[in-house]
Amino acid sequence: MAKFGDFVDKLNKKELSERDICSKCITPALFKAGWDADTQIREEVALTDGKILVRGQKHKRGERKFADYILFYKPNIPIAVIEAKDNHHSIGDGMQQALHYSDMLGRADAQESLPFVFSSNGDGFLFHDRTITDRAVEREIPMDDFPSPEELWQRYCAWKGIEESRKPIVEQDYFYDNSGKSPRYYQLNAINRTIEAIAKGQQRILLVMATGTGKTYTAFQIIWRLWKSGAKKRILYLADRNILIDQTRTNDFKPFGNALTKIQNRQAEKSYEIYLSLYQAVSGNEEEKNIYKQFSPDFFDLVVVDECHRGSAREASAWHEILDYFSSATHIGMTATPKETEDVSNIHYFGEPVYTYTLKQGIEDGFLAPYKVVRLDLDKDVFGWRPPKGMKDKYGNEIEDRIYNQKDMDKFLVIESRTQIIAQKITEYLKATDRFSKTIVFCENIDHAERMRRALVNENADMVAENRKYIMRITGDEQEGKAELDNFIDPEITYPVIATTSKLMSTGVDAQTCKLIVLDQTINSMTEFKQIVGRGTRINEAYGKYYFTIMDFKKATDNFADPDFDGEPVQIYIPRADDTVVPPDEVDHEGDLPTEYVLPEDRDFEPTQSTEGRITYVVDNVPVQVISERVQYMDANGRLITESLKDYTKKAVNKEYASLDQFLKTWTDIGQKKIIIEELEKHGVFFEALEDEIGKDYDAFDLICHVAYDQRPLTRHERAQNVRKRDYFTKYGEQARVVLDALLEKYADSGIENIEDLSVLNVPPISQYGTPVEIVKLFGGKDKYLTAIQELEQQIYNAA
Repeated sequence: MAKFGDFVDKLNKKELSERDICSKCITPALFKAGWDADTQIREEVALTDGKILVRGQKHKRGERKFADYILFYKPNIPIAVIEAKDNHHSIGDGMQQALHYSDMLGRADAQESLPFVFSSNGDGFLFHDRTITDRAVEREIPMDDFPSPEELWQRYCAWKGIEESRKPIVEQDYFYDNSGKSPRYYQLNAINRTIEAIAKGQQRILLVMATGTGKTYTAFQIIWRLWKSGAKKRILYLADRNILIDQTRTNDFKPFGNALTKIQNRQAEKSYEIYLSLYQAVSGNEEEKNIYKQFSPDFFDLVVVDECHRGSAREASAWHEILDYFSSATHIGMTATPKETEDVSNIHYFGEPVYTYTLKQGIEDGFLAPYKVVRLDLDKDVFGWRPPKGMKDKYGNEIEDRIYNQKDMDKFLVIESRTQIIAQKITEYLKATDRFSKTIVFCENIDHAERMRRALVNENADMVAENRKYIMRITGDEQEGKAELDNFIDPEITYPVIATTSKLMSTGVDAQTCKLIVLDQTINSMTEFKQIVGRGTRINEAYGKYYFTIMDFKKATDNFADPDFDGEPVQIYIPRADDTVVPPDEVDHEGDLPTEYVLPEDRDFEPTQSTEGRITYVVDNVPVQVISERVQYMDANGRLITESLKDYTKKAVNKEYASLDQFLKTWTDIGQKKIIIEELEKHGVFFEALEDEIGKDYDAFDLICHVAYDQRPLTRHERAQNVRKRDYFTKYGEQARVVLDALLEKYADSGIENIEDLSVLNVPPISQYGTPVEIVKLFGGKDKYLTAIQELEQQIYNAA
């Protein structure tokens, strides 16, 4: 019988494309090694969605990252990556790319990346084996000798330290239904790292995943696999908002069916296996209200704490009491914003995160929405304001004589014209973009949120006349507004459009279509800032939500420059000698306002009195002006930059083409124009946005030359007319001249890319002159036709 290798050798591999190498060489080698096509081999796997780039009001997707092969021992348990190249490449040319994908499918460190990485050009495999420490990590193996699934799995488990008795936990299948939904690569990482940690006996686990990346779905898959494997039979899932529990119950956790219950009415039913609860529902200030004690301490095998950076400030020991009572259970903490201060630490309790997926990573991969920042400085905020001696406020209170600045606004000093100008700027932005863009305005307190609502109503009287709920105050003290929260976050419900709030919407609100976040609130807490930004990071393509804008009046976006904004969690909590290890409870530390079930804004609030007993003065006769306004947006490297679109384009072009001559030489090469345009677009140059600024009738050549090299731009119609004025066409026959003139008109209407493509010959009016073959014959053959097109392009870009 002929060997598989003999068959491969008979192929003329130099004539095969990369996909042919896959189908004729690599896939048969995998089949021979025992890999199953349906459950273990996945080809051309999209790892990312492609980063969304934004310039002006335009956006587009960058390139997605695809792995040629990912090999799974069980569905969604990846263990190997293969990168294929055509046979003009060497056997190892795909290795670095494959290693990059293995890092993505792990955690980019030696013990977390996928251990088995392969590159192939059809002649054999280069095998990179991270499990090897005593000999060569990379070696070539023949196509016939690809390792089997069992061989790699046994080595994987040994490398991970997973004992034989614990393998059933790790091998347990994910939940599948007919929806086609499956975990993204980073969710796989989070789920598998958690399951593996538990399989090795780890009892305290921390997962850090940016807002909008599917923490609840990830938690569901973790619980499902542990529950189905029998490793964890009774599970308690804790959160501190009713809306979070209810969304979890009806959406992600629905497959648990009759095994699932929600603890409510302070009743402890013990016949279920999966319990959802507000921690306030199982604890209380009085001993008899602590219904969790109706369960035995060993009742639960697993406790999952959603948004574990939060706790109750009013009931400061709530997390501690519940988790300490069920201390024998495994505890998993999940958060987008791990709490790390000198007094509070998630890491101290749960340990270092087993997996982290940051906002920056989510934006880079195209799973989270990027943001623009509009920074506005107001004169009284920046320069301060001092009242004239003896001046009284609107209510007859003599104003304390001192300088009031930004930190005082709407806490100790209310300037009504300041509120009005902010409402005016918000309205201007919405009118210039989309007046039905969901908008959250974060204010200092409930009184401020009400005044902002009123100012916005007056600025948007026409919209309010159509529907009074166009603008609503959604705060904890007011039932009608709070009742509209579900309508605000539902993409299918139009109203409310604008919500003014204080703390109620800063966390736990899944506002998928929120396109504008306005910050008129002093934010001294990085945790709170991250949570607020997270209200806008979800993408909803069905409703046109690809990015969002942050309009900042309080310099809160200075936090973007802080290394802590999107870095790895760093523990700065220093336990003292007499400390016991307890879960992190929120404290009012360095101005960090507590976030609790009964929020600060839910309490009685006296609008003219601060919580420190100082009067809040209200003045109605002090003008306020905007003294500076600038737009910042994310560059190709994910940094916020303050730069005009033209300046950014100029830098991008000059980086690729140092001089006009260098650019012209490359541009005039046949077939290069499309490549140049695509390459610049990858670097964040938006030609559509440039057209909005410079003019619609210019092609990419004139936009580039004008912006980058200060050349006077000519419209496409001007360039076409200049060509017609010359004697260029006379060298061709009559019918060929007619075709060239039609192609020139095509350029004038829609740009250069069309005339370089032979398919343009099939498009009217050119197609009326014959078939593509017949038209090419008019010029004496294909080569002469292409030469004529190249000369036509040279004439087009000759400015004389």
